[in-house]
Amino acid sequence: MKRKVYPAVLALAAAAALAGCTREEPRYAASASKQTNAQASKSSAANTSASKDSHDGHAHGPLDPNRVPAFESDPKNLPATLPPELFTGMTRAAYQSVKEIPATIAQLPCYCHCDKGFGHKSLHSCFVDKHASQCAVCVDEALAAYKMEKELKLTPEQIRERIIAEYSARQ
Repeated sequence: MKRKVYPAVLALAAAAALAGCTREEPRYAASASKQTNAQASKSSAANTSASKDSHDGHAHGPLDPNRVPAFESDPKNLPATLPPELFTGMTRAAYQSVKEIPATIAQLPCYCHCDKGFGHKSLHSCFVDKHASQCAVCVDEALAAYKMEKELKLTPEQIRERIIAEYSARQ
């Protein structure tokens, strides 16, 4: 059975004004393990005092606004992404979106700048593991890209241009 990503979820994601990654608890399905409140508080405190330049492979702080993160211009043999069923809410919708349009997602840069911290090749790389489940930028970009392709009928190149214009302005 093929799951549908509902326009209301996409509209909610597109409307979210997310300027950076969240450091909240990952949005896994109930069957996945979760941090205790004490662990989450300790993790949150550590992240607050972390360097403004980067943490967990994400770049924060002053960045070159002209630098476009890595993306693939001719994606082939892409690795499988994690199953959307492992996640909930907007995170699940994002993993589902990437599963449905992997070649388009691979042609997009990821503006959490994980190409520098983790060596990611594109936004698609974020969904091969749980990285995207912990990053609002990854989720937001994937849902916006899905909407642009499915509803606005834009090409991957047009989507990339819009993503670059939107996210480079946020830096």
